[in-house]
Amino acid sequence: MRKMTIGHAAKMAKVGVETIRFYEREGLIDQPSKPVGGGYRVYPDDTVECIRFIRKAQELGFSLVETKELLSLRADPDSECADVRAQASVKLKEVDKKIARLKSIRSALKSLIADCPGQGAATGRCTILEALNPPETIGRQT
Repeated sequence: MRKMTIGHAAKMAKVGVETIRFYEREGLIDQPSKPVGGGYRVYPDDTVECIRFIRKAQELGFSLVETKELLSLRADPDSECADVRAQASVKLKEVDKKIARLKSIRSALKSLIADCPGQGAATGRCTILEALNPPETIGRQT
């Protein structure tokens, strides 16, 4: 088992040193104890593996809290694949909701752009700006 400084671990994991320190503060990875006689903290190989796991989970949309739960499941010999699958299924539903929301935003933007008179019209008559500034309803009596 190879041991390395934080700088070398960061290089191997393709992250900055501050990322490692942040993950330590968040409890995602363990901070090695400082040597009694002084010197540098020494990181084991599995720290790099864990950082890569965290980064991949983030790429898939898992938050740091969710990633911490995944790391706990990974470390727990009594956990089952079904537990991980359940977390991934929840994340997929969240992604589907975001996609639906983005499609709605896309549709609204396409409509705004299509309705815009475009070149030659003064911004005072811009339909996009008008749509972004709806009439005020606060304080009005109904």
